[in-house]
Amino acid sequence: MVIQLYNTLTRKKEVFKPIKKGNVGIYSCGPTVYWYQHIGNLRAYLFSDILKRVLLYNGLKVNQIINVTDVGHLTSDSDDGDDKMELAVRKEGRTAKQIAKFYFDEFVNYFVKLNILPPSKWVWATEHIKEQISLIEKLEKKGFTYKTKDGIYFDSSKFKNYGKLALLNFEGLKSGKRIAIADKKNKTDFALWKFSSESGKRQQEWDSPWGVGFPGWHIECSAMSIKYLGEHFDIHTGGEDHVPIHHTNEVAQSEAATGKKFVNYWLHGAFLLDSDGKKISKSTGGLYTVSELDDLGYNPLFYRYLSLQTHYRKQLNFSLESLDASKNAYDKIKRRVVELRKDNHSGNTDVGEHKLRFLEAINDDLNMPRALEVFWDVLDETDMDTRIRLSLLEDFDRVLGLRIKDMKEEKVNVPRDVKDLLAARQEARKKKMFAEADILRQRIKERGFVIEDSESGPRLRKI
Repeated sequence: MVIQLYNTLTRKKEVFKPIKKGNVGIYSCGPTVYWYQHIGNLRAYLFSDILKRVLLYNGLKVNQIINVTDVGHLTSDSDDGDDKMELAVRKEGRTAKQIAKFYFDEFVNYFVKLNILPPSKWVWATEHIKEQISLIEKLEKKGFTYKTKDGIYFDSSKFKNYGKLALLNFEGLKSGKRIAIADKKNKTDFALWKFSSESGKRQQEWDSPWGVGFPGWHIECSAMSIKYLGEHFDIHTGGEDHVPIHHTNEVAQSEAATGKKFVNYWLHGAFLLDSDGKKISKSTGGLYTVSELDDLGYNPLFYRYLSLQTHYRKQLNFSLESLDASKNAYDKIKRRVVELRKDNHSGNTDVGEHKLRFLEAINDDLNMPRALEVFWDVLDETDMDTRIRLSLLEDFDRVLGLRIKDMKEEKVNVPRDVKDLLAARQEARKKKMFAEADILRQRIKERGFVIEDSESGPRLRKI
C-alpha cells in the first residue's frame, strides 16, 4: 500500500517514494539546549515520531538525524540579538557545555517519558564547526556570499527561486519586526558566520578564514544533514514556524552549494495553542514541561494520546481540561486491556479488515484520529477472539506508542474503612436500598476510590 505525505514544497499530498528503495533518510530540526523544552516544542517531536513509526510499520528502514543546537541561535530571526546559549551562560553562571548537557539530558528524559523513539544519531552543532566552515567556503567560491561588519552573509538575490518553500512575497516583506536590513544587500539575506564583537568575550567562538566568530543558526542544519544523509535526501521535518525563514534558508544555501535538490519531502507540524487559541511559546507563557505535568499527576502518555487525536497539520488547543479527557480515555484503554489479559473468550479470528483500515489511515498523511477510531473499534469488538484482539491492539501500538504491552493490573491497597463501605454498599444493593448504596458509593469516592461493577463483582480502582 502506498504512503501519502503532505509536502510543504508542493502544497499537496504526494505518494512517498524513497530515493533508495527500502530506506528512508530523515532530518528533524532539534532543540536549542539553553532552557527546558515545553509541551509545545514536544508536539513537533511527537509528530516526527509518528512519521518514523509509520515508515517502520510499512517495513522501511529509517535513518533519522536530530540536531542539537548549542551555538548560533540568536534571539532574533533577523541575525541580531544575543546568542541564546551565551545568554544562558550569563544567567546561570555555568559553562555553555554544562548548560547544553543539562538541558539536553532533560530533553532526552522527555523523549523516554513520551515514548518517542530516539534518532539514529544526535548531532551537535559545536562538534561540526569544520563542516560548517567548509560549506560556507563552497558558497564563497560560487559567489553566493559577501562580508559585512558583523559577519559573512548569503546573498539571496543570487539564488534562483529563493523562498519557494515558503511561497514568500518579497514585495510584502518589510524591515522591522522580522526582517532587519542593517548593512545587508537584501531583506532576505542571512548570516552564515558571525564575527565575535570582542575575541575572548564569548565562551564559544572559533577561528575561521574570515575571522574569529561562530556559525549562523541555519548553516548548521545544512552541514550536518548533508554529512549524515547526503546532499539529497528524503524527508525534512520541523514546526510550521520554521518554514518562512529557517527551512527556506536551508534550501537556499544547500542547493546553492551542491547544485542538487536538497530534500524531496518537507513535512511540518502545526502549533500547540492555549485554550484561547493563542500559540503557546516562551514569550506568551502558559507553558508546561513534561516533568511539570508529571508532577501534577498526569502521565506524559496522556499528552501523547491528546496529540494523537488531532492531525499533525492542524493546530491543537491545549488545556488541563482537555488533558483530563485524554487521561480518562487512556485509563479506559488500560482497564480494557487488563480485562482482555484475564479473558479467554474465543471467537472471530479474521483481522484483515481492521488491519487494512488502520493501514489506510496511517498511510493517508499520518491520519492518527482515523487510526484511533480503528483502534477503539477493535477494543470494543466483543465477537473477536480475545488473544487475537490483544495481539492486534499491540500491533497497532507499534505506531500509536501508548505502551499497550506494559499495561498490567496494578495492585491496589484498599484501607479497611473503604472495604467496610464497599461491603455495606453490597448489602444495601441486595436489599434494593439503592439510594443508600449511592450514598456509600460517594463516600468511597471521597476516599479516593471508584467502584467498577462487573459480572464477577465490584472492583475498586484508585482515582
